[in-house]
Amino acid sequence: MNELQQETAPALSVSHVSKVFDVSAPWLNRVLERRPKLFVEAVSDISFTVEKGTCFSIVGESGCGKSTVARLVTGLYATSNGDISFGTGATGRPIKVQMIFQDPHSSLNPRWRVGDIIAEPIREMKLRNSEDETLARVRELLETVGLGADDALKYPHEFSGGQRQRISIARALASEPELLVCDEPTSALDVSVQAQILNLMRRLQDELGLTYLFISHDLSVVRHMSTHIAVMYLGRIVEQAPVEELFTNPQHPYSKLLLATIPDIENPKRRVEAQAGEPPSPLNPPSGCAFHPRCPVALSKCSQSAPDLCPTSAHGKVACFVAQDANNTAMEKAAV
Repeated sequence: MNELQQETAPALSVSHVSKVFDVSAPWLNRVLERRPKLFVEAVSDISFTVEKGTCFSIVGESGCGKSTVARLVTGLYATSNGDISFGTGATGRPIKVQMIFQDPHSSLNPRWRVGDIIAEPIREMKLRNSEDETLARVRELLETVGLGADDALKYPHEFSGGQRQRISIARALASEPELLVCDEPTSALDVSVQAQILNLMRRLQDELGLTYLFISHDLSVVRHMSTHIAVMYLGRIVEQAPVEELFTNPQHPYSKLLLATIPDIENPKRRVEAQAGEPPSPLNPPSGCAFHPRCPVALSKCSQSAPDLCPTSAHGKVACFVAQDANNTAMEKAAV
Protein backbone atom coordinates (compact mmCIF):
# COMPACT_ATOMS: atom_id res chain seq x y z
CA MET A 1 0.00 0.00 0.00
CA ASN A 2 1.52 3.36 -1.04
CA GLU A 3 1.45 6.55 1.05
CA LEU A 4 -1.61 7.97 -0.75
CA GLN A 5 -3.59 4.78 -0.14
CA GLN A 6 -2.55 4.84 3.53
CA GLU A 7 -3.82 8.39 3.87
CA THR A 8 -7.20 7.64 2.27
CA ALA A 9 -7.80 4.19 3.80
CA PRO A 10 -10.50 4.13 6.48
CA ALA A 11 -9.53 3.81 10.12
CA LEU A 12 -11.87 0.83 10.58
CA SER A 13 -13.56 -1.55 8.16
CA VAL A 14 -16.22 -4.01 9.32
CA SER A 15 -17.26 -6.46 6.62
CA HIS A 16 -20.20 -8.90 6.95
CA VAL A 17 -19.55 -9.47 10.64
CA SER A 18 -21.79 -11.75 12.73
CA LYS A 19 -21.60 -12.90 16.33
CA VAL A 20 -23.44 -15.93 17.71
CA PHE A 21 -23.55 -16.72 21.43
CA ASP A 22 -24.29 -20.11 22.93
CA VAL A 23 -26.90 -19.43 25.62
CA SER A 24 -27.80 -23.05 26.24
CA ALA A 25 -28.57 -24.43 29.67
CA PRO A 26 -25.82 -26.50 31.34
CA TRP A 27 -25.19 -29.91 29.77
CA LEU A 28 -26.76 -31.94 32.59
CA ASN A 29 -29.93 -29.83 32.55
CA ARG A 30 -30.27 -30.30 28.81
CA VAL A 31 -29.85 -34.07 29.12
CA LEU A 32 -32.34 -34.43 31.96
CA GLU A 33 -34.90 -32.07 30.46
CA ARG A 34 -34.23 -33.12 26.85
CA ARG A 35 -33.69 -29.56 25.77
CA PRO A 36 -31.67 -28.65 22.64
CA LYS A 37 -28.76 -26.24 22.57
CA LEU A 38 -29.81 -22.61 22.25
CA PHE A 39 -28.02 -19.91 20.25
CA VAL A 40 -28.63 -16.21 19.80
CA GLU A 41 -27.28 -14.14 16.91
CA ALA A 42 -26.46 -10.85 18.61
CA VAL A 43 -24.95 -9.31 15.47
CA SER A 44 -26.03 -10.38 12.01
CA ASP A 45 -24.05 -9.62 8.85
CA ILE A 46 -23.20 -5.96 9.46
CA SER A 47 -20.80 -3.87 7.38
CA PHE A 48 -19.56 -0.29 7.76
CA THR A 49 -16.42 1.82 7.55
CA VAL A 50 -15.15 4.60 9.79
CA GLU A 51 -13.08 7.27 8.09
CA LYS A 52 -10.08 8.77 9.86
CA GLY A 53 -10.82 11.80 12.02
CA THR A 54 -14.60 11.22 12.03
CA CYS A 55 -17.10 9.97 14.58
CA PHE A 56 -19.23 7.02 13.46
CA SER A 57 -22.11 6.34 15.84
CA ILE A 58 -24.28 3.26 16.29
CA VAL A 59 -27.69 3.80 17.90
CA GLY A 60 -30.56 1.55 18.86
CA GLU A 61 -32.60 0.13 21.71
CA SER A 62 -31.08 -1.94 24.50
CA GLY A 63 -30.31 -5.44 23.27
CA CYS A 64 -29.93 -4.50 19.60
CA GLY A 65 -26.28 -5.60 19.53
CA LYS A 66 -24.48 -2.26 19.49
CA SER A 67 -22.31 -2.97 22.55
CA THR A 68 -21.44 -6.36 21.08
CA VAL A 69 -20.11 -4.52 18.02
CA ALA A 70 -17.88 -2.42 20.29
CA ARG A 71 -16.46 -5.53 21.93
CA LEU A 72 -15.91 -7.21 18.57
CA VAL A 73 -13.95 -4.21 17.27
CA THR A 74 -11.72 -4.11 20.37
CA GLY A 75 -11.13 -7.86 20.32
CA LEU A 76 -12.95 -8.61 23.57
CA TYR A 77 -15.17 -10.94 21.53
CA ALA A 78 -14.13 -13.04 18.55
CA THR A 79 -16.28 -12.79 15.44
CA SER A 80 -18.35 -15.79 14.36
CA ASN A 81 -18.19 -14.66 10.73
CA GLY A 82 -16.84 -11.71 8.78
CA ASP A 83 -13.75 -9.57 8.96
CA ILE A 84 -12.65 -6.53 10.96
CA SER A 85 -9.60 -4.62 9.71
CA PHE A 86 -7.85 -1.40 10.68
CA GLY A 87 -6.10 1.28 8.70
CA THR A 88 -2.56 2.44 9.26
CA GLY A 89 -1.41 5.20 11.56
CA ALA A 90 1.26 7.85 11.15
CA THR A 91 4.00 5.25 11.75
CA GLY A 92 2.74 3.00 8.96
CA ARG A 93 1.60 0.35 11.44
CA PRO A 94 -2.04 -0.62 12.11
CA ILE A 95 -3.72 2.04 14.20
CA LYS A 96 -4.01 1.53 17.95
CA VAL A 97 -7.46 1.01 19.43
CA GLN A 98 -8.67 1.69 22.96
CA MET A 99 -12.08 1.52 24.61
CA ILE A 100 -13.94 3.82 27.00
CA PHE A 101 -16.45 1.77 28.98
CA GLN A 102 -19.96 2.70 29.99
CA ASP A 103 -19.62 2.54 33.78
CA PRO A 104 -16.72 4.54 35.28
CA HIS A 105 -17.44 2.99 38.68
CA SER A 106 -16.65 -0.60 37.68
CA SER A 107 -14.06 0.01 34.94
CA LEU A 108 -11.41 1.39 37.32
CA ASN A 109 -9.51 -0.77 39.81
CA PRO A 110 -10.58 0.53 43.27
CA ARG A 111 -7.33 -0.71 44.88
CA TRP A 112 -5.03 1.23 42.60
CA ARG A 113 -4.14 4.88 42.77
CA VAL A 114 -5.20 6.91 39.74
CA GLY A 115 -1.58 7.48 38.72
CA ASP A 116 -0.95 3.72 38.52
CA ILE A 117 -4.18 3.16 36.58
CA ILE A 118 -3.12 5.63 33.91
CA ALA A 119 0.54 4.60 33.97
CA GLU A 120 -0.13 0.86 33.46
CA PRO A 121 -0.49 0.95 29.64
CA ILE A 122 2.53 3.28 29.38
CA ARG A 123 4.65 0.84 31.37
CA GLU A 124 3.35 -2.30 29.68
CA MET A 125 3.84 -0.90 26.18
CA LYS A 126 7.15 0.76 27.13
CA LEU A 127 6.08 4.09 25.67
CA ARG A 128 8.51 6.06 27.86
CA ASN A 129 12.17 5.40 28.59
CA SER A 130 12.15 6.03 32.32
CA GLU A 131 9.81 6.10 35.31
CA ASP A 132 10.22 9.88 35.58
CA GLU A 133 9.02 10.28 31.99
CA THR A 134 6.09 7.95 32.70
CA LEU A 135 5.00 9.97 35.75
CA ALA A 136 5.35 13.20 33.78
CA ARG A 137 3.14 11.73 31.07
CA VAL A 138 0.54 10.74 33.69
CA ARG A 139 0.45 14.31 35.03
CA GLU A 140 0.13 15.64 31.48
CA LEU A 141 -2.80 13.32 30.73
CA LEU A 142 -4.61 14.28 33.94
CA GLU A 143 -4.33 17.96 33.04
CA THR A 144 -5.44 17.20 29.46
CA VAL A 145 -8.74 15.76 30.70
CA GLY A 146 -9.36 18.60 33.15
CA LEU A 147 -8.00 17.12 36.38
CA GLY A 148 -5.03 18.13 38.53
CA ALA A 149 -1.61 16.53 38.59
CA ASP A 150 -1.99 15.85 42.33
CA ASP A 151 -5.02 13.64 41.58
CA ALA A 152 -2.58 10.90 40.59
CA LEU A 153 -2.14 10.07 44.30
CA LYS A 154 -5.87 9.56 44.95
CA TYR A 155 -8.07 6.48 44.63
CA PRO A 156 -11.09 6.23 42.27
CA HIS A 157 -13.62 6.36 45.14
CA GLU A 158 -12.46 9.90 45.94
CA PHE A 159 -13.89 11.21 42.65
CA SER A 160 -17.36 11.88 41.29
CA GLY A 161 -18.80 9.93 38.36
CA GLY A 162 -17.84 12.57 35.82
CA GLN A 163 -14.29 12.77 37.19
CA ARG A 164 -13.95 8.98 37.03
CA GLN A 165 -14.95 9.05 33.39
CA ARG A 166 -12.25 11.67 32.80
CA ILE A 167 -9.79 9.24 34.40
CA SER A 168 -11.06 6.51 32.06
CA ILE A 169 -10.44 8.81 29.10
CA ALA A 170 -6.94 9.62 30.35
CA ARG A 171 -6.21 5.89 30.69
CA ALA A 172 -7.46 5.28 27.15
CA LEU A 173 -5.24 8.08 25.83
CA ALA A 174 -2.20 6.76 27.69
CA SER A 175 -1.45 4.16 25.01
CA GLU A 176 -1.60 6.90 22.33
CA PRO A 177 -4.45 5.38 20.28
CA GLU A 178 -5.82 6.73 17.02
CA LEU A 179 -9.24 5.03 17.35
CA LEU A 180 -11.38 5.20 20.48
CA VAL A 181 -14.36 2.88 20.87
CA CYS A 182 -16.81 4.60 23.22
CA ASP A 183 -19.49 2.31 24.64
CA GLU A 184 -22.15 4.71 25.97
CA PRO A 185 -19.52 6.71 27.87
CA THR A 186 -22.02 9.23 29.29
CA SER A 187 -25.14 7.15 29.97
CA ALA A 188 -24.25 6.63 33.67
CA LEU A 189 -23.71 10.37 34.25
CA ASP A 190 -25.97 13.31 35.09
CA VAL A 191 -27.08 15.43 32.15
CA SER A 192 -24.92 18.42 33.09
CA VAL A 193 -21.88 16.17 33.50
CA GLN A 194 -22.65 14.46 30.19
CA ALA A 195 -22.26 17.77 28.38
CA GLN A 196 -18.86 18.35 29.99
CA ILE A 197 -17.58 14.90 28.99
CA LEU A 198 -18.90 15.22 25.43
CA ASN A 199 -17.31 18.64 25.01
CA LEU A 200 -14.05 17.21 26.33
CA MET A 201 -14.20 14.39 23.80
CA ARG A 202 -14.90 16.82 20.96
CA ARG A 203 -11.94 18.95 22.02
CA LEU A 204 -9.63 15.93 22.24
CA GLN A 205 -10.74 14.79 18.79
CA ASP A 206 -9.85 18.18 17.30
CA GLU A 207 -6.53 18.45 19.15
CA LEU A 208 -5.30 14.87 18.73
CA GLY A 209 -6.95 13.91 15.45
CA LEU A 210 -8.81 11.00 17.05
CA THR A 211 -11.34 8.76 15.35
CA TYR A 212 -14.40 7.63 17.33
CA LEU A 213 -16.69 4.64 17.11
CA PHE A 214 -19.47 5.90 19.38
CA ILE A 215 -22.15 3.62 20.84
CA SER A 216 -25.26 5.23 22.30
CA HIS A 217 -29.03 5.01 22.66
CA ASP A 218 -29.33 8.79 23.17
CA LEU A 219 -29.99 10.52 19.85
CA SER A 220 -29.27 14.00 21.20
CA VAL A 221 -25.80 12.84 22.24
CA VAL A 222 -25.26 11.19 18.87
CA ARG A 223 -26.22 14.33 16.95
CA HIS A 224 -23.72 16.38 18.96
CA MET A 225 -20.86 13.95 18.36
CA SER A 226 -21.35 12.20 15.05
CA THR A 227 -20.30 12.54 11.45
CA HIS A 228 -22.15 9.41 10.34
CA ILE A 229 -24.83 7.26 12.04
CA ALA A 230 -25.89 3.63 11.76
CA VAL A 231 -29.24 2.56 13.26
CA MET A 232 -29.35 -1.02 14.56
CA TYR A 233 -32.39 -3.18 15.25
CA LEU A 234 -32.17 -6.74 16.56
CA GLY A 235 -28.59 -7.26 15.43
CA ARG A 236 -28.84 -5.67 11.98
CA ILE A 237 -28.08 -2.22 10.60
CA VAL A 238 -31.37 -0.94 9.18
CA GLU A 239 -30.24 2.53 8.13
CA GLN A 240 -26.96 4.33 7.64
CA ALA A 241 -26.52 8.01 6.73
CA PRO A 242 -24.68 11.25 7.51
CA VAL A 243 -25.94 12.74 10.74
CA GLU A 244 -27.96 15.66 9.34
CA GLU A 245 -29.44 13.53 6.56
CA LEU A 246 -30.67 10.99 9.08
CA PHE A 247 -32.17 13.61 11.37
CA THR A 248 -33.85 15.65 8.64
CA ASN A 249 -34.96 12.85 6.31
CA PRO A 250 -35.02 9.42 8.01
CA GLN A 251 -35.92 6.57 5.66
CA HIS A 252 -36.53 3.53 7.83
CA PRO A 253 -39.72 3.37 9.97
CA TYR A 254 -37.63 2.41 12.99
CA SER A 255 -35.41 5.48 12.54
CA LYS A 256 -38.56 7.61 12.39
CA LEU A 257 -39.78 5.95 15.60
CA LEU A 258 -36.53 6.77 17.40
CA LEU A 259 -36.56 10.38 16.22
CA ALA A 260 -40.19 10.79 17.30
CA THR A 261 -39.15 10.10 20.89
CA ILE A 262 -36.93 13.20 21.04
CA PRO A 263 -38.66 16.06 22.93
CA ASP A 264 -39.56 19.00 20.71
CA ILE A 265 -38.95 22.34 22.44
CA GLU A 266 -41.01 24.25 19.88
CA ASN A 267 -43.94 21.84 20.10
CA PRO A 268 -43.75 20.08 23.50
CA LYS A 269 -47.41 18.94 23.41
CA ARG A 270 -47.25 17.35 19.98
CA ARG A 271 -49.01 14.04 19.65
CA VAL A 272 -46.81 11.04 18.99
CA GLU A 273 -48.46 7.87 17.76
CA ALA A 274 -47.54 4.84 19.85
CA GLN A 275 -46.02 1.93 17.97
CA ALA A 276 -47.66 -1.44 18.53
CA GLY A 277 -45.84 -4.25 20.25
CA GLU A 278 -42.56 -4.73 22.06
CA PRO A 279 -39.16 -5.49 20.56
CA PRO A 280 -39.04 -9.24 19.78
CA SER A 281 -36.72 -11.57 21.65
CA PRO A 282 -33.40 -12.21 19.88
CA LEU A 283 -33.85 -15.86 20.91
CA ASN A 284 -36.88 -16.09 18.64
CA PRO A 285 -36.66 -13.34 16.02
CA PRO A 286 -39.50 -12.90 13.52
CA SER A 287 -39.08 -14.03 9.95
CA GLY A 288 -38.18 -11.55 7.22
CA CYS A 289 -37.62 -8.00 8.37
CA ALA A 290 -37.32 -8.11 12.17
CA PHE A 291 -39.21 -4.82 12.49
CA HIS A 292 -42.27 -5.85 10.47
CA PRO A 293 -44.47 -6.86 13.51
CA ARG A 294 -44.21 -3.26 14.78
CA CYS A 295 -44.04 -1.47 11.44
CA PRO A 296 -47.05 0.71 10.44
CA VAL A 297 -46.26 0.43 6.71
CA ALA A 298 -45.21 -3.24 6.47
CA LEU A 299 -45.90 -5.09 3.23
CA SER A 300 -46.66 -8.79 2.85
CA LYS A 301 -43.14 -9.48 1.60
CA CYS A 302 -41.65 -7.90 4.72
CA SER A 303 -42.56 -11.00 6.73
CA GLN A 304 -41.09 -13.33 4.11
CA SER A 305 -37.61 -11.98 3.43
CA ALA A 306 -35.19 -9.52 5.01
CA PRO A 307 -34.31 -6.51 2.83
CA ASP A 308 -30.67 -5.79 2.03
CA LEU A 309 -29.02 -2.53 3.02
CA CYS A 310 -29.26 -0.60 -0.27
CA PRO A 311 -28.32 2.98 -1.22
CA THR A 312 -31.15 5.52 -1.17
CA SER A 313 -29.08 8.68 -1.70
CA ALA A 314 -25.53 9.72 -2.43
CA HIS A 315 -24.47 8.83 1.11
CA GLY A 316 -27.35 6.98 2.80
CA LYS A 317 -28.44 3.34 2.89
CA VAL A 318 -31.59 1.69 4.17
CA ALA A 319 -32.85 -1.88 4.67
CA CYS A 320 -36.55 -1.38 4.01
CA PHE A 321 -38.66 -2.51 1.05
CA VAL A 322 -41.06 0.44 1.42
CA ALA A 323 -38.29 3.05 1.51
CA GLN A 324 -36.47 1.41 -1.39
CA ASP A 325 -39.65 1.28 -3.51
CA ALA A 326 -40.35 4.95 -2.75
CA ASN A 327 -36.79 5.89 -3.66
CA ASN A 328 -36.95 3.95 -6.95
CA THR A 329 -40.26 5.64 -7.83
CA ALA A 330 -38.79 9.08 -7.12
CA MET A 331 -35.78 8.33 -9.30
CA GLU A 332 -37.98 7.19 -12.17
CA LYS A 333 -40.07 10.38 -11.97
CA ALA A 334 -36.91 12.49 -11.88
CA ALA A 335 -35.59 10.70 -14.97
CA VAL A 336 -38.79 11.45 -16.86
